[in-house]
Amino acid sequence: MGTLLTVSIALLAGLLMTRVFKPLKLPSVTAYLIAGVLIGPYCLGALGITNLGFNSHEAVEALALVSEVALGFIAFSIGSEFRLDDLKKTGKQAFVIGVFQALVATLFVDLALLAVHLIMPEVINVPQLITLGAIATATAPAATLMVVRQYKAKGPLTDLLLPIVALDDAVGLIVFAVSFGIAKSLVIGQADMVSIIINPIVEIACSLGLGAIMGWILTHLEKLFNSNTNRLNLTIAFVFLTAALSMMEFHIGSVHISFSSLLVCMMMGTVFCNICPLSEDLMERSDKWTSPLLALFFVISGAELELNVFADMAIVIIGIVYIIFRSLGKYTGTLVSAKVTNCSPQICKYLGITLLPQAGVALGMCTIAAASLPDGQGALIRNITLFAVLIYELVGPVLTRQALTAAGDIQPMPEEVKNRRKTKLDEARKRSEI
Repeated sequence: MGTLLTVSIALLAGLLMTRVFKPLKLPSVTAYLIAGVLIGPYCLGALGITNLGFNSHEAVEALALVSEVALGFIAFSIGSEFRLDDLKKTGKQAFVIGVFQALVATLFVDLALLAVHLIMPEVINVPQLITLGAIATATAPAATLMVVRQYKAKGPLTDLLLPIVALDDAVGLIVFAVSFGIAKSLVIGQADMVSIIINPIVEIACSLGLGAIMGWILTHLEKLFNSNTNRLNLTIAFVFLTAALSMMEFHIGSVHISFSSLLVCMMMGTVFCNICPLSEDLMERSDKWTSPLLALFFVISGAELELNVFADMAIVIIGIVYIIFRSLGKYTGTLVSAKVTNCSPQICKYLGITLLPQAGVALGMCTIAAASLPDGQGALIRNITLFAVLIYELVGPVLTRQALTAAGDIQPMPEEVKNRRKTKLDEARKRSEI
């Protein structure tokens, strides 16, 4: 009963918060996140009110499976943006911008935090700043996708944005593995080339391979069914199955075999949308089915946000430096690479802003750092990342909407549609009065 009650309250709180935020014209994802904060451990939970939200972090962690599944569907949807016909037009631009902006963000954060280290060496050391620089690469695909869906964004900027967000995961994995391997070597005093080079390459290769196989199998199994309902059910089941398989981990000698659930599900969506003739219709149906799941995911994400990071002034100062220079790095790297690849002025100006949100992948990276670095050195990395995620999750979706609107990818609702909706609403009210 407790879990079901928590899920229902989380969904209702998120939906009601969107009505509160509607006059402010803020994205629904921001409303979901704030609803999560309000019913989370630091607000409703702190008042000692039981069974009306997330009373503790353990209650939030109990719904971790929801987040895993939701991220699987998000990645599956983003994978559908890699259609070969579209990649022929934007593939080179997406690759160059995706790689360059991530590396520039890492460079900016590394240099800024190195300056902080030289001024306050007792607050942050070199291994910690190298790791934070690597975490700066990560962009949150979930928040971006939700804003695109809510406002039905469509245009050159959106066409380029989603592939870049997907590519960001692969680039981030490589940069983090190399940087964190170097950081651990500096702490321990011994270099581990397997962790620095081989493991990230193996993880990406295995993830892409598993995703391609699952996409191929899904396409051929779809042929067994004539009903669109059954095909949709099969698609949903396969996303669940693929998300589960991507949690596998094992060793072959000294090599650690693991998978990135985002990369696996993205690759499955990519293969499926390119070889299945029914993929476009099934993807659209799947997106509608997952709407409440994604709403719940963002409410849970809001409840996970750590508000106690504001209590440590050192964390706040370093967090502000991290946020400013990561944002500058993302924007500058995008601006330069977009101009080099001959993108339109609108894309050059606004694309970098849409790449600011940061969440799931960054949290995974900081968790690895917190668990792997000795003497509690990972705690600083975790707290700074949590501080940045808190700010980026609340502000990022708003900036993404504004950038897409300014670029012309989000169009205002036509007056004809507004009038039609108003007429229907007035008719419904008259019938209710009768």
